[in-house]
Amino acid sequence: MKAVVYHAPRDFRVETVPDPTLQAEDDLILRVTSTAICGSDLHMWRGNILGMKPGDILGHEFMGVVEEVGPAVTRVKKGDRVIVPFLIGCGHCFFCEQDLWSCCETTNPGPGGSVNRKTIRPPAALYGYTHLFGGVPGGQAEYVRVLKANANPFRIPDELTDEQALFLTDILPTGYQAALQAGIRPGASVAIYGAGPVGLMAAMSARYLGAETLYMIDEADYRLSFAEKRFGAIPINFHERDAAGWILERTNGRGVDATIDAVGFEAKGSRLESLMLKAKLETSTGAAIRQCLAAVRRGGTVSIPGVYVGAIHGFLLGDAFDKGLTFKMGQTHVQRYVPELLELVQSGVFQPDQIITHRMPLDEAPRGYAIFDAQEENCRKVVLKPGT
Repeated sequence: MKAVVYHAPRDFRVETVPDPTLQAEDDLILRVTSTAICGSDLHMWRGNILGMKPGDILGHEFMGVVEEVGPAVTRVKKGDRVIVPFLIGCGHCFFCEQDLWSCCETTNPGPGGSVNRKTIRPPAALYGYTHLFGGVPGGQAEYVRVLKANANPFRIPDELTDEQALFLTDILPTGYQAALQAGIRPGASVAIYGAGPVGLMAAMSARYLGAETLYMIDEADYRLSFAEKRFGAIPINFHERDAAGWILERTNGRGVDATIDAVGFEAKGSRLESLMLKAKLETSTGAAIRQCLAAVRRGGTVSIPGVYVGAIHGFLLGDAFDKGLTFKMGQTHVQRYVPELLELVQSGVFQPDQIITHRMPLDEAPRGYAIFDAQEENCRKVVLKPGT
């Protein structure tokens, strides 16, 4: 089969690799009909995520048709059309039973990590996302092995197109969880840093939850224009003004009820931090999170769906303490939200496919990565079509 294969940063190739096979009784083999390039895939494209090895198959946003099932699979059958959450939960561990799927303690065979020199278990495994998260082959391919098939795939109604359903795998639940974590209620004000795919899904979710005033902060005017037209957001280009300062001026110095950091560890800001990140002297830049701290009101909430790794410079914990802030963050518990979000997509309340700008055959994946990374051709989201 053909798949998008990692060789080095900015060296992703579409190559012929062995077809996946069933390796456990509860595996299934999926014929991929649609897959997408995620903003978090760009961390690997840029070389800012550790744990990648030449030959790794990329991609964690994918859906398709079940081709083969293991003898223990009862949740789905051959011929079913399904979406697959980007993280792999077992469905029966301590965390999965509490709907904390991204904390699953059984699917990632890695060694775990260290927090304050205390060893902790690794988080749930992810598809196509470094050996720190299990090294599981991803779905930017013609076929993919789906693990724990009695816990993870969700059938998709025939009336929904692939593009309507595809983002249930990651960015729609991620944006929705970010908005829920922000505690958004009717009449609330919120500032979302990052108008990429997750930021746009968070904006859509914030409006659904009743946000009255919505600020969107980004550097790309075409993204800000889309957020303004589609969600009624107030656009702020951070190259043109200090976003947090401007928000404080418009809120009588108080700030918004909640901020959402949909940027993460590669945020642009301090030139020194960016250079330290590139030189691997630091693991995260703090520009976006510091803006979120500044723009939120006392007693407010900071929600962080953006990926952070390791330590962060200039977190300003004293400011957070002084303002009495609540922080909520982490990988998305996709399986918890899919049933509810599927209904919202079916009813037309949520239309996540509107953010798609580029559709390409799988063979053109490297070009899709380059366009998405450079924000060329007004690119918001790239969907790849295996077999075309």
